[in-house]
Amino acid sequence: MKVSIITATYNSSETIRDTIESVLCQTYKNIEHIIIDGASKDGTLEIVHSYGGKIAKVISEPDGGIYDAMNKGISMASGDVVGILNSDDFFAHDRVIEKVVRAFEMTECDSAYGDLQYVDPSETGKVVRNWRAGSHTRNSWLYGWMLPHPTFYVRKDVYERFGTFNLRLRSAADYEIMLRFLYKNKISTTYIPEVLVRMRTGGVSNASIKNRLAANKEDRQAWRMNGLTPRFYTTLLKPIRKIGQFV
Repeated sequence: MKVSIITATYNSSETIRDTIESVLCQTYKNIEHIIIDGASKDGTLEIVHSYGGKIAKVISEPDGGIYDAMNKGISMASGDVVGILNSDDFFAHDRVIEKVVRAFEMTECDSAYGDLQYVDPSETGKVVRNWRAGSHTRNSWLYGWMLPHPTFYVRKDVYERFGTFNLRLRSAADYEIMLRFLYKNKISTTYIPEVLVRMRTGGVSNASIKNRLAANKEDRQAWRMNGLTPRFYTTLLKPIRKIGQFV
């Protein structure tokens, strides 16, 4: 099984090396790492190119934002399974992809996911909080559940059947695509009950109350885009539900 890992970058020189190194140290070696850069101006590309042929594909050009970059990466991916590793993120250990592949092989599922840790931006060994996703049930979406997108691995043919990221959404395109795949189209998934990815704290959708409210509005829009009617607590109470997953 070949695994494509897509990393979208833009002025990521302070963090991209950690991301790349965490991919290169994986025990599972049939990995295609694709980096989609949005025409960085801070030395990101110099760092990326210093790895030469260790990175399968690199393009750098202006884009329409992170989800546009992810869509470009998906279109270029030749793997059986596709995952997204953001340029602020890195794998929790060197056997992550080995365990992801084993989950696909043992269950013959369409997708797999695990847990995530938020870490201090400068002291990445310092864990700020844990996101324990828990097992998936379709009903859980009705009560504000979601899984950490950076841990979500999907068979390439799922993207071919059900589409890629919806660029009409600015901060909830990851929520919408998981809702579309798992809730609307009922693809199969399996939960890997351990931390797969470490993410530096921060992020557009959670940066302020104003941004969180805007994200909730987009979450509700995501349901309507899919011809679904969200309950009041499906998205408005999602932050409260998510807090229950943090330990």
